[in-house]
Amino acid sequence: MLGPNPVIGFSRKSIVDALGSITNQVFKQPSLFFKHWGELSAEMLKIARGDSEVNPDPKDMRFDDAAWKDNWFYNRAVKSYLATRNQINAWIDDTELDKFDKERGRFIVSLLTEAFAPSNYVSNPAALKKAIETGGQSLFNGFKNFVDDWMNNGGLPKQVNKTVFKVGKNLGNTKGSVVYRNEIIELIQYNPTTEKVFERPALVIPPQINKFYVFDLSPQKSLAQFMLSQGMQVFVISWRNPTEKHREWGLKDYLRAIEEAMDAMLSITGSPDCNVCGACSGGITLAALLGNFAQRGLKKINTATLLVSVLDAHSESEGGTPFRLFATDEAIETARRHSQRSGVLKGEEMAQVFSWMRPNDLIWNYWINNYLMGNQPPAFDILYWNADTTRLPAQLHSEFLDMYKFNPLVQDGEIKFAGIPINMNKVNLDFYYVAGISDHITPWDACFQSQKIFKGNVQFILSNSGHIQSILNPPGNPKASYFINDKRPKTSKEWIATAQRQEGSWWTHWGQWLGERSGKQKQAPQHTGNEAFKPLMDAPGTYVFE
Repeated sequence: MLGPNPVIGFSRKSIVDALGSITNQVFKQPSLFFKHWGELSAEMLKIARGDSEVNPDPKDMRFDDAAWKDNWFYNRAVKSYLATRNQINAWIDDTELDKFDKERGRFIVSLLTEAFAPSNYVSNPAALKKAIETGGQSLFNGFKNFVDDWMNNGGLPKQVNKTVFKVGKNLGNTKGSVVYRNEIIELIQYNPTTEKVFERPALVIPPQINKFYVFDLSPQKSLAQFMLSQGMQVFVISWRNPTEKHREWGLKDYLRAIEEAMDAMLSITGSPDCNVCGACSGGITLAALLGNFAQRGLKKINTATLLVSVLDAHSESEGGTPFRLFATDEAIETARRHSQRSGVLKGEEMAQVFSWMRPNDLIWNYWINNYLMGNQPPAFDILYWNADTTRLPAQLHSEFLDMYKFNPLVQDGEIKFAGIPINMNKVNLDFYYVAGISDHITPWDACFQSQKIFKGNVQFILSNSGHIQSILNPPGNPKASYFINDKRPKTSKEWIATAQRQEGSWWTHWGQWLGERSGKQKQAPQHTGNEAFKPLMDAPGTYVFE
């Protein structure tokens, strides 16, 4: 998704329109359609004879069972499915549709073809084996899971077993205190874990559409604990989960709340400025705050770190993203009216759209596990956090939609957006910008385009992971690596072509980068807060439970 597009989604009408544009090509270019029909028929004959070379991707877990390869019926079923899917996509590529309509068409077709995959039926060989082994109990359990999800999970299969986790116990359990609270945020100060700390504190701004503890999952995956181990004074914002009565909260209110928390942090630490890190929509909010501070001549922020954040809402990504495909003016206004009616945009609605972006991984994988196999969903901390959704107030949602339409963060000179004076040209400080090479939500080349907004020194880092895994990339992961490039070429192609691959986590590189910009070291404080901002309660506070 580009810019704030996760809050746009796609409507039933846009899907129908996309299907209509595809099917019209049958009548506009009948010879092309029958050419591909003929090629598919020829491939089907090869499949029937047993000499087709169409095979599933070895990484496609849906067809791992040996029966898909060894059994005559299953082998031909999967080959027929793959041949049909491939030929439909090849036909779309050859039509006279423009690039935009082709991308929409491929996405809609993928929703249909992945739904009709032979692995999604009770005839799935792994499901049949388990049904026989359990005397049908697995099918009964699967039916119970299906009914429960239909009644309580919007009709989609659950992705995680929520009974295993509890925030404050085995998630978000780093020791600290809430040292400031206003109606929008709680500010958490973590207890230092080193004898000495850097003078300049670090403030973390999470996305408004998620809970803050993505930065503090298990101790092994806690970015907060890593920062503490590097001698940082770490403060994290925890957003309140808005309800209908908070429908008027807008970007201006969120920036005011952050500035109030920042002032409390600076008072507690005695530092004149701080380093700030923002992720996803929190990164967009941080960019707006930087533009506002620059216009007002405030010097409260020393450096900024942006994680998987697209600021240039109209940047083009080679990888494409389904949300951009359906971000028409009509869809934007429909989304705006929807949240204005209810006062909020519900987190469950956003989560469902996210799931349909990767249906194999986030829907059909759990369909097979929960319903066909009769298993409970896995207990996985990241998936628990992902399912712990939050709401967006209608006003902030509307302003995020306007960000996509008007692209204010790339405008030259002073502008006023959502009642906030912003001047991105005056922003001049050091940046650390992280993107994920397989990120399907904020594509890395769109992030690369966005980092060119800033005039200061920008260290762009490309992690070898997806959206969330790019953030949760602790040292010690043998699969972790990242790309770095000391130059700033104009295009993402030039950047990746001349970048150097580094083994390990970008956290270590960032820790050194941040440490060099965090001032001198001093004795670690013996307690959180100060006389003006006394600790209110232990972390993780109260807002995270709303």
